[in-house]
Amino acid sequence: MLRSLAARTALVTCVVAVVAVVVTAAVGAPLTLTRDNDAAQQRLEDDATLLTELLRPKLSTTRNPGDEEVVAKRLAARNIDVYLIRAGQPDRPGLPPPVVRTIAGGQNVKASRRTVAGALRMVVGRAIGKDGNGFVVTEPPPSGTFARFFGQLWVALLAGLAAGLIAGPLLARRISRPIRGVAAAAKRLGAGDRSVTLSPDGPAEVAELAHAVNGLTAALATSEGREREFLLSVSHELRTPLTTIRGYAEALADGVVGAEGAQRAGRTVLDEAERLDRLIADLLVLARLEAADLPIEMLDVDLTQLLAKAAEAWGGRVAAAGLVLRTELPPFAVPVVTDPGRIRQIIDGLLENALRVVPSGAPLVLALYVNVPEARLEVRDGGPGFTDEDLAVAFERGALSRRYQGVRKVGSGLGLALAARLARRLGARIEAGHAPEGGARFTVTFPLRTVS
Repeated sequence: MLRSLAARTALVTCVVAVVAVVVTAAVGAPLTLTRDNDAAQQRLEDDATLLTELLRPKLSTTRNPGDEEVVAKRLAARNIDVYLIRAGQPDRPGLPPPVVRTIAGGQNVKASRRTVAGALRMVVGRAIGKDGNGFVVTEPPPSGTFARFFGQLWVALLAGLAAGLIAGPLLARRISRPIRGVAAAAKRLGAGDRSVTLSPDGPAEVAELAHAVNGLTAALATSEGREREFLLSVSHELRTPLTTIRGYAEALADGVVGAEGAQRAGRTVLDEAERLDRLIADLLVLARLEAADLPIEMLDVDLTQLLAKAAEAWGGRVAAAGLVLRTELPPFAVPVVTDPGRIRQIIDGLLENALRVVPSGAPLVLALYVNVPEARLEVRDGGPGFTDEDLAVAFERGALSRRYQGVRKVGSGLGLALAARLARRLGARIEAGHAPEGGARFTVTFPLRTVS
């Protein structure tokens, strides 16, 4: 029932109106009562002042008592009682003794509330002369103040509710219109429309939301464009070994390859299958990294020993490719906390990438440097290297592969992206740059393990 913004806005507006009226009543009721009391006391003071002038000659003599009665009857018609005091004695009982004594002492009694003849009344007294003469005027306190006030409050309450019911939907419509526009744009985005743009009009919050949706649209379009390019690149890389495997398989099946060439054909098929397997493995690792579910086992690792073993393992393959593998390792242990298997995976990927592009006879360097509190692993080569523009996209999937396709020998474009994501998962920092050997330099920086 109250799921729509219009209904909730109307409800909130009505609640605010009611609260405002209630707060006004809580503050205004005491003020109204005080004002009525002050006004009644002032009227009674004015009546007492007038009576002083009328009764002064009457109270100074015992003549014409009938005139006093006439005045008293007229005031009684207004629910005002007058007590005459002669020589300190009231003409009838009921007045509080302190009031009588004050008048008999020649002092006036200011307007106040006192009990007169068993009832609460407002009392004002005036002394006339110094013979104990005077009078006291009493009047019931003002009544019905709260009734009148709250009777008028209902009008304000109903007016506030009416205003809330009218203003709420109008305000909700004003607010919900741009939000509905954003919702419609989101549905179009979900349906695959990447041409959605919103005008950043209206309140600042709505404009900010429109900017966010426009940014999301641009980001989705860019991401999907890169994804398409990546899939095209990967499909090409997958198709190449598959084509080779299929060709040799057909040749073997048709008997085109004789017994003397079967071993060579089998070796070619095996190499291409291994290449295909590595490509698929890289894709799976990348997918798991992006899903953040790749298992990582952090251990105490000596980087010096790990790089020495990697250099030993790669020595034969590097030499077979006609390259010169050189190591620059410190003569002491370099302790870090990392996953040794994943570090080896990064090193293997960087060396594999170098073997693919570095010409025969060029150097390939595996180095480790310590600059407290960090350790810096480097893989450098004397290959074609990168331009400054290449460095900005070196770790994006397939970026360099697409850039140099048909220009020089390239891989799938997954190796560097995989190394970058693995490094980030391990809490390391990876950078690409220019090597002093003339080719590319890849640097992976680790924080050193602190010794407690």
